[in-house]
Amino acid sequence: MLFVIVVFILLWVFQILFFESFYKRMKFNAIEEVANDILDIYMSDGSYENKLLKFAIENDISIIIYDRYNRSRLSIGGYGDFGLMNGYNETPMYLKELINSKSGEIKYVVNEKRTNKQVLIYGTIIGEPDVVDGYLLLSSTLEPVESTVAIMKKQMYIISGILIFLGVVLSLWASQMIASPIIKITNSAKKLAKGNYTVEFDGDEYNEVYQLSQTLSYASKEISRVDKLQRDLIANVSHDLRTPLTMLKAYAEMIRDLSGDNPVKRSEHLNIIINETDRLAELVTDMLDITKIESGELSLSYTVFGIRSKLEDIISRYKGISEYMGYNIHFEPDEEIEVCCDAVKIEQVVTNLINNAINYTGEDKNVYVQQINQSDGVRVEVKDTGQGISEEDIKHIFDKYYRSENHKREVVGTGLGLSIVKVILKKHNFAYGVQSTIGKGSTFWFKLRLAEKDNEKPVENKNLRAR
Repeated sequence: MLFVIVVFILLWVFQILFFESFYKRMKFNAIEEVANDILDIYMSDGSYENKLLKFAIENDISIIIYDRYNRSRLSIGGYGDFGLMNGYNETPMYLKELINSKSGEIKYVVNEKRTNKQVLIYGTIIGEPDVVDGYLLLSSTLEPVESTVAIMKKQMYIISGILIFLGVVLSLWASQMIASPIIKITNSAKKLAKGNYTVEFDGDEYNEVYQLSQTLSYASKEISRVDKLQRDLIANVSHDLRTPLTMLKAYAEMIRDLSGDNPVKRSEHLNIIINETDRLAELVTDMLDITKIESGELSLSYTVFGIRSKLEDIISRYKGISEYMGYNIHFEPDEEIEVCCDAVKIEQVVTNLINNAINYTGEDKNVYVQQINQSDGVRVEVKDTGQGISEEDIKHIFDKYYRSENHKREVVGTGLGLSIVKVILKKHNFAYGVQSTIGKGSTFWFKLRLAEKDNEKPVENKNLRAR
């Protein structure tokens, strides 16, 4: 609509308001070009009278030429006496003004007395301003444009009315066509705000509205996913917190009511309380760690160390749980080699992977840790002999609070271990992944960079998953 209005304004300005001034300017430009042609004929050809007469008739102009002494050399006009210049008697007035002109030319639009027509008068010197050879005066009638302008105005009124009417009709139609899908999207958005995440956003055939509907549909799915994760989070956290809290309360009551005077029973019950308290503290610590890492508050402290000795140290700490619960953690080392990373965080990665393997390993209770030196890094693998992970579960195995159906509640872990592994390795920009076969167990792996190839701090820029 704005474009149509601008077009109307331009048409009125150029075709109505300034039409006459444009016409006069064009006539002046044209007569200047004619004057140059006349001077070329006059200066170059001795028999110029007939040629100039023909030229004057073809261009509908009157011509008068004076010599340097102001004597008339040639007069060609509509009345044979230069009558278009307000009569022959007034031509000396224009000649005088031309002689006195500093610019060497004159331009006038005057009314011819006998015919009451507008006449364009143009004069210029012949030769150079300092050496004048003569003077040239030209006149030409200006066709009346008032009637033409009046006709154009009437046409513009009619055209403007038709275009405005069509513009209003088309605007109402277009607004209705565009507003209809927007109203649908608005109603769908209201349903989404009330928690209906299955609502569909229909954008029809308009590209912009379609893109908006696609964006809102995607937002609806993401909100639904986040809402589900939130519910799962509350369910998982409340379950994990309820179990140790229930046991803490139960054994505290047992100490109060039953074993307070029995040192052996009291000690056993107190140890359970201590273990459950440690488990509760571990859960809170893991939740704080993963929140800190994801919020970007955690910074890495890079150091160079030998990976074999670090793995041996970590595995040695599991000696107690191996003896107490019957798990066998086997380490297959490679040659000692230095890597560059955050030693504390990588230690947490290895610990979480071992805990996860303990949770899911088979009845033989074997867990295998392997160091594999490669030309571009060190690959660390942690393998269990459990039931394995399905392809559908592998897609979500590193997601926060996601648990496989084969999870064993009686062993160590908080359910956040693999999520912490993921964010730490992503922070280092290390490759990681999992390979699993149903019925044969799973192998979690990650790859460390060699120290000599890691002169600068790695840039976290992508998520490398299992290949």
